[in-house]
Amino acid sequence: MSLFNIFDIAGSGMSAQSLRLNTTASNLANTDSVSSSVDQVYRARHPVFSAVLDDAQKGYTQGGVKVNGIVESQAPIRAKYDPSHPLANDDGYVFHSNVDPIAEMANMMSASRSYQNNVAIADTSKQLLLRTLQMGE
Repeated sequence: MSLFNIFDIAGSGMSAQSLRLNTTASNLANTDSVSSSVDQVYRARHPVFSAVLDDAQKGYTQGGVKVNGIVESQAPIRAKYDPSHPLANDDGYVFHSNVDPIAEMANMMSASRSYQNNVAIADTSKQLLLRTLQMGE
């Protein structure tokens, strides 16, 4: 495996964590969303990742992170009885999103640190390559 492949792997990790941060930010922005229907209320979304493994026998030596998609949370929707609310349904209920802001903040911190780790890997690899080139001088 070449040192240049490390840049591709770290780049795929940074791209995945950037998507994770954007999804988390969207969830946090919709924490207080309400609706008159369970079907229309905002549901938390989470990206699904998988590792791209190195398989030299099949001819490719690339690793990294692959985004498989974004799934909606299956956590229950909160229903609140508030007949005076303008979005209340016929029974007087308003439905709130299933976003847990504390879990989303922890997720954001984790994604941010993972992104920083991938940046550090790319920077260290760059420094190693530069030192290797300087040895030939």
